[in-house]
Amino acid sequence: MDFQQQQRDLLLQRWRSERQLGQPRSVSGATNRISDVPGVRVGHYTLADGERQTGVTAIVPPGDNLFTQPLPCAAAVFNGFAKPVGLVQVEELGVLQTPILLSNTLAVGTLFTTLVRDAISRNHELGRSLPTVNPLALECNDGWLNDIQALAITEAMAQQALDNATADFARGSVGAGRGMSCFSLKGGIGTASRLIPSLNATLGVFVLANFGALTALTLDGVRLGEMIAPLLPELTPQRDAGSIIIIMATDAPLDARQLKRVAKRAGAGLGRLGSYWGHGSGDIAVAFSTQPRPQPPEESTLEPLLAAAADATEHAVLDALLSAEAVTGFRRHYRPSLSDVLDRLALSSRSA
Repeated sequence: MDFQQQQRDLLLQRWRSERQLGQPRSVSGATNRISDVPGVRVGHYTLADGERQTGVTAIVPPGDNLFTQPLPCAAAVFNGFAKPVGLVQVEELGVLQTPILLSNTLAVGTLFTTLVRDAISRNHELGRSLPTVNPLALECNDGWLNDIQALAITEAMAQQALDNATADFARGSVGAGRGMSCFSLKGGIGTASRLIPSLNATLGVFVLANFGALTALTLDGVRLGEMIAPLLPELTPQRDAGSIIIIMATDAPLDARQLKRVAKRAGAGLGRLGSYWGHGSGDIAVAFSTQPRPQPPEESTLEPLLAAAADATEHAVLDALLSAEAVTGFRRHYRPSLSDVLDRLALSSRSA
């Protein structure tokens, strides 16, 4: 038996016994979700209607009014093929003034308006002294599975995602993840968390995964994509394009500069999976602290947080792949789930 076959059999053995791939390099939180950071909630609105396969996802930090009590925030742009709104002011001021909304590329204007209306509704007492607000809305292009030019996302859908936010949220082919592809498979919503005992803190990571070429897919250091690709000759290839949005939350009292250092480490997690941030991919990480008054720890103490950011990003993408269900959408385009593909790989291995 050659080395590649041995590695495939080991992966399949783990898949059959645990229904998961990989083991965290650090200890996860109680639910292994971004909501393990106290107060953080996530809400979805999912639109699954024929050729319209899309939705909205809201990441809601703690606090009733982020405009009056903003949170430290920073972003890292690995590749800027993207149409977000709000990142310029986050970069300049280092604060988060609204919840974060995610959807498809052509819905960004709708998300912007929804967040503005939400901020105004929470600040009637300020009257016209509220001159502006900085909504943060980010996107991936779901146009392979979704009729993106239908402009199907409405303010009511986005508001429902905000209103439905909870700590116990769905993952996979839901919300903004409904129409997303990842490594030519079904992508979407994934999450993970890591405990940082030395800082008495938790780091939560949330991804909207819509990137990657199948042959590059690497799991546990094994190029699993090269094994999967021959089993799926009918699959329409995906370039390392389409984008990924990574949202990080922590209850460590970091300032914006330190949060930017943490956000940058998401890139290491993407690299472990086989991504190189291709030309057509908008790869962006946003990190915020739930502590409104920063008390920045010594830089050297950030080491476990930096490592956890890479680890949790990698595993959040795996969570998206393993949680997603297959979707058929625009022009009968189809993306299978990784779970189904691995089952096929297992059958192929047993019959070999």
